[in-house]
Amino acid sequence: MDVVHVAAAAIFGRDGRLLVSRRQAHQHQGGFWEFPGGKCEPGEPIESALCRELEEELGIRPTRFSPLITIPFDYPDKRVLLDVWRVDGFDGEPFGREGQPLRWVVPAELSPGDFPPANRPVISALQLTDRYLITGEFQTPDELITRCQRALAQGVGMIQLRMPGRSDDDSLAAQEALYPLCQRMGVPLIVNGDPERVSPQLADGIHLNRHRLAGVTPASVQPWRQRWIGASCHDQGELRRAVEIGAAYVTLSPVLPTLSHPEQPAMGWQAFAELCRQAPLPVYALGGVSDSQLEDARRHGAQGVAAIRAYWDR
Repeated sequence: MDVVHVAAAAIFGRDGRLLVSRRQAHQHQGGFWEFPGGKCEPGEPIESALCRELEEELGIRPTRFSPLITIPFDYPDKRVLLDVWRVDGFDGEPFGREGQPLRWVVPAELSPGDFPPANRPVISALQLTDRYLITGEFQTPDELITRCQRALAQGVGMIQLRMPGRSDDDSLAAQEALYPLCQRMGVPLIVNGDPERVSPQLADGIHLNRHRLAGVTPASVQPWRQRWIGASCHDQGELRRAVEIGAAYVTLSPVLPTLSHPEQPAMGWQAFAELCRQAPLPVYALGGVSDSQLEDARRHGAQGVAAIRAYWDR
């Protein structure tokens, strides 16, 4: 079955809202809302296809756009490669040139059930941050709060509470201290732990290390499906496993050499990019990366960067 390469756009207005359109009833996945775009012609550069499709469908010409995420997806009757770009500037006023309804929505209010399955990871990418803190060592809840506040002030938009070797009581105390701060700041708190032992009242999601990822079943993470499920991956097999259990995002490491694990060989940006192209979900670059590599990460297909040292120690 041939792969249909599709250029799609997440178009943002000046007020931060996002433009979506409804597919016509006669079209594939008709009736769903979608991110505007269409098929690339054979040999057509993706940027050219994006601009052509938006002009044909909406009467606009993108002036500022960048890669967001690439999603390979197999429908029962079709294989697609959804190449999604974030559009932050355009000339013209969008309207449905083909009679399709349009609406402007707040990204946080997007509902995956309103979109075709191939579009749903795009919603995750739009709702997730590009800077992800993984907590390092700390002695007291006060120290935890101080370090997290400093990271939030530097632009971090999601926090993973990771406490290897600490007791359940210690973890609970840390969640009780940190969760109110995250709620006030509008930042998701993800807890690295056993999905059956993390309190849903004190977390917005769970993160599975590679050992838990190998052992969990889709049923064991079912209570977290309406929240965030993340996973630590290091190779293609683990990426496939994360997709199987319904993860919304993954971290992929190590991209670059790290001080904490100098014996572990780094994959480098090219290998990272190749794995990203095969992953139908947002991927964070982890391992030896910081804000200074954020643009490199995006250019190679990443959602953004995840880090301990870069956000925790500075």
